[in-house]
Amino acid sequence: MPQTPTLVTMFDSSSFHRNLYQSKEESCSDLYYQDNNLLSGSLEALIQHLVPNVDYYPDRTYIFTFLLSSRLLIHPSELMARVCHVCVEQQRLNEPGLDKSQVRKIAPKILQLLTEWTETFPYDFRDERMMRNLKDTAHQITNGDEMYRKNVQQIMQNLIRKLAALTQYEELITKINAQSTDRMTVLKTKPQSIQRDIITVCSDPYTVAQQLTHIELERLSYIGPEEFVQAFVQKDPLDNNENCYSDRKKTRNLEAYVEWFNRLSYLVATEICMPVKKKHRARMIEFFIDVARECFNIGNFNSLMAIISGMNMSPVSRLKKTWAKVKTAKFDILEHQMDPSSNFYNYRTALRGAAQRSLTAHSNREKIVIPFCSLLIKDIYFLNEGYTSQLPNGHVNFEKFWELAKQVSEFMTWKQVECPFEKDWKILHYVLTAPIFSEDALYLASYESESPENHIEKDRWKSLR
Repeated sequence: MPQTPTLVTMFDSSSFHRNLYQSKEESCSDLYYQDNNLLSGSLEALIQHLVPNVDYYPDRTYIFTFLLSSRLLIHPSELMARVCHVCVEQQRLNEPGLDKSQVRKIAPKILQLLTEWTETFPYDFRDERMMRNLKDTAHQITNGDEMYRKNVQQIMQNLIRKLAALTQYEELITKINAQSTDRMTVLKTKPQSIQRDIITVCSDPYTVAQQLTHIELERLSYIGPEEFVQAFVQKDPLDNNENCYSDRKKTRNLEAYVEWFNRLSYLVATEICMPVKKKHRARMIEFFIDVARECFNIGNFNSLMAIISGMNMSPVSRLKKTWAKVKTAKFDILEHQMDPSSNFYNYRTALRGAAQRSLTAHSNREKIVIPFCSLLIKDIYFLNEGYTSQLPNGHVNFEKFWELAKQVSEFMTWKQVECPFEKDWKILHYVLTAPIFSEDALYLASYESESPENHIEKDRWKSLR
């Protein structure tokens, strides 16, 4: 099966464009094209277009696009059931006396479609209904043929391995979060029992930036492409089957990634607000500025933005005496790069540069592109809201599906990069489990470091003490 970068190349190729004003719509089997680009079609026709036959196999971009975005209109398990039904009916697989030579012509193509589905969207198959349909279809395709039976076995083994790895990862995240909570409890009851800060663990900003990149790439790798679309799917109020397709699992890894961003922001703020002495706080600010700069150089924009967000939190930004001791020139440059004005124009320019570097890279180090995740989610949200999924004539708006796929396919490339840096378990453990203050605790630490300056701050301080 071709790798995802090929898919992205196809999306970015010059052949993928839609000039909507130069030619008349063409109609073919309830599918509407313009300039050889599929613009819309009935759901039934689109499903039919997904199913291969002896003389036809759908384009990879179409498979990815339809499997990604069709969930806005139809549950993946229902789609799988309908695909299976079309396969069986089209090839008459359930008829007695089936010609095995006919099956051998179509079986490889159907198995290839199932392979692409299970490899690109494996999390769909956490649903028992999906697994059942997959097994039923595979059984009818193999029809006692040993070669195809082995192919199906390989598909199932790969899928089960991916799902097992996902479960293991989710359990690890739960364990890490529990450790962090436990350490926070210790910090509250015995404040002197945890004396370390991040600089005592590692004083090299570049090494810390590398370890942050490890965390980012690992968590990115477990986000399913469908989670970006699934986040905006409205749950059917009539669907009460929690066991088959639990809502909490649909976007769990995307949510865990956003939580990581928040944790890093609060960790930065905690590390800055915790020191009693002003010079130590200033040193910590300068350290994180250097870490942020290294993240920018690496292409790790998510950690960069998390660090900037942490330093811009009110409990940190109000420490005027501390900031007066900080050389802020480098921080000003970083803030300029991540300036939200003009829809994050500077950041988007830097991201395009990193993406271009990644395309021509000769090493994994140059391939790293870690986008600012919250903005990516926001972009996809507005894309979803800005286009209707169904046109007035009842057709599916496939132009919207193309646009969603283009956004997500780029992410698919970035999440596959292996981190080239050596792991430092001591730093990783600290960053992931070090106790972090709540917003109230940050304000309290901030006021104790530099006294409240106005009535609002004084009132807040009183309420916190």
